[in-house]
Amino acid sequence: MVSAHAASASGAEQRLQELGIVLPPAPLPLGAYVEAVQAGKLLFLSGILPVVDGKPQHVGRVGVELDLEAGRAAAHTAFLNALAVVRDELGSLDKVSRVVRLGVNIVADPDFRSHPIVADGASELLEAVFGKDKTSTRRAIGVVSLPLGAPLELELIFETI
Repeated sequence: MVSAHAASASGAEQRLQELGIVLPPAPLPLGAYVEAVQAGKLLFLSGILPVVDGKPQHVGRVGVELDLEAGRAAAHTAFLNALAVVRDELGSLDKVSRVVRLGVNIVADPDFRSHPIVADGASELLEAVFGKDKTSTRRAIGVVSLPLGAPLELELIFETI
């Protein structure tokens, strides 16, 4: 991975290009809500699922039907979707001055204990794109179920310029 300093110096849009990442289209809401709301300098995202072309990338509980790597992959995909929403809302990821909060809700068995490892699938991409100095606080919790049978859902708050 490139150093966090290099990620910050080059800007998020350039880092995506350097990492060879092409963002998917922003996911559409599954109900009567919007994907993002800006309040002052804060941009709040609705829950972001790991969907590809409107369908869940994986279905099931992490640690039961899905292994840790599938959970991490789902977190990575959900974060890509979040970036697509932010770009649609702001016009450029370079308008993000900081990622304030990352919440990761993970569907898992009650005995599952590796929530941080799954959440790192999103956090590591966050750091690669925005740099260590813009890395967020984080909350990772287990839940019983999520829409579409998805194994996880992200909640994000961004500070904008």
